[in-house]
Amino acid sequence: MDRQFWKNKKVLVTGGSGFLGKCLEPRLLNLGADVYVPRSNEYDLRNKSSVEKLFSKVNPNLVIHMTAHGGGIGHMRSHPGSIFYDNIMINTLVIETSRKYKIKKFIGIETVCSCPKFTPVPFREEDLWDGYPEETNATYGLAKKMMLVQTQAYHQEFGFKAKVTLEEGLKKTIEWYKNEILFKGGSEK
Repeated sequence: MDRQFWKNKKVLVTGGSGFLGKCLEPRLLNLGADVYVPRSNEYDLRNKSSVEKLFSKVNPNLVIHMTAHGGGIGHMRSHPGSIFYDNIMINTLVIETSRKYKIKKFIGIETVCSCPKFTPVPFREEDLWDGYPEETNATYGLAKKMMLVQTQAYHQEFGFKAKVTLEEGLKKTIEWYKNEILFKGGSEK
């Protein structure tokens, strides 16, 4: 990735202390990005005023949204309602606040738990709507899948630029962001 492109870019990485975020944050920092990773003890992303406070503080150019309330199979079976509520609220509020703050690009990371139960491996984004997710993970997977629906609706109504991708598509999606700005005459916040 191009260092000049990332230099001083304000990047909000939700979920930056999670599995993917721990890998992504140091790479972005190494490229010169100004990365902010919110912590759940400071910002409750299920709460509108907390999300707005975060955006007001960071004023990002780019949002990479990876936060999720997940867990193992036992946790998913025991807390399906909480998992659905937390994820649908987090995603909805982060996307809506990104729109309100006129974020030029939003990248949302999907989960393979959104894929249909009987999806061939490797998972392909084209297969996302070909069936119901595995029941144990369905509330988590469907809440994450709604990011795609919300960002498509926001693009249609508001021109909101977003890409929602499975974990494997993150590098390709970051290149999409860079190319939109550099090669298609886009401008940034």
